[in-house]
Amino acid sequence: MKIGIIGVGLYSTALALNIAKNKHNIIMWSENSELVANFKKTHTLPLSITDKTIPTNINITEDITTITDSTDLIIIGTTARFVRSTSLMIKKNFNVLTPICIASKGIENETCSFLSDIVRDILKAKHISVISGPTFAIDLINEEPCALSVASTTKKASNTVIKALESNHLKLRINQDLYGTEICGSIKNVIAIASGILEGLGFKESTRAFLITEALHDIKELLYKLECNPKTILSFAGIGDLILTCSSPKSRNYQFGVLLGKNITREEIREYLEKNTVEGYYTLLSIKELTKNRKIKMPIINIIYDITINNKNPEILSMFLINKN
Repeated sequence: MKIGIIGVGLYSTALALNIAKNKHNIIMWSENSELVANFKKTHTLPLSITDKTIPTNINITEDITTITDSTDLIIIGTTARFVRSTSLMIKKNFNVLTPICIASKGIENETCSFLSDIVRDILKAKHISVISGPTFAIDLINEEPCALSVASTTKKASNTVIKALESNHLKLRINQDLYGTEICGSIKNVIAIASGILEGLGFKESTRAFLITEALHDIKELLYKLECNPKTILSFAGIGDLILTCSSPKSRNYQFGVLLGKNITREEIREYLEKNTVEGYYTLLSIKELTKNRKIKMPIINIIYDITINNKNPEILSMFLINKN
């Protein structure tokens, strides 16, 4: 198969390396002309955490029309806030029958739209899938045994993703809950911020396990109220990703939370956000607005919002957990 990947971030590259092992041809798109030019000269990428060589069946272009040229699958691997703009960029040349997979995680800030809805509305795509699960990019790159949930609108969508990605070290499990999978993949980044806050406050593993357990109940209730399948919380995209992201310092969301727990200044927070992609920060804004619009009570989100956005004392999180019904 020929597979197009939008974005050349670390996670997109990890997916590309896995796909390459399955003998597919990959064309990745980046708007960074310097990165593309360097790749054409050296066939390397500036990945500071890995020394993996880039196989010859991976190529990079800055011509986004190449992504839609006779491709069997397109993977969107940008940050969530660029899903709309990149979808608009490929709209003219996109074949509505081409399966498209969303590896990005989040909910659009301005509209509270799910990413699959943005893709469906702009591209009129017939075969949409979402992948989500407990997989850090470096672990995929190092071929650690990992797993992903794949939720799709059609069998063709899920089967194409499985053919591209599944291997002897990466397992994919199908479910039918597209929105539920997106919610779990998005909100876990917000809960990871809270988990980091607890570490920043000096609390240990027991308190973080306390938080994760409470978050599981709240996310399950959110899924139910949004008419998703509450059992999705038990999937790789649910509890699997929640445990991973809320317990590992590899997570930038977790590390951001640690800084908040240490009560750093607003200026230091701003600088950190400028230098690092913290999806949970932007998802927090969307989830807060979404629950407000749908009149859904989710106090744990309000607490994280108050600490992160309203500069409240982070110690209110531990008090909230103890007093929570």
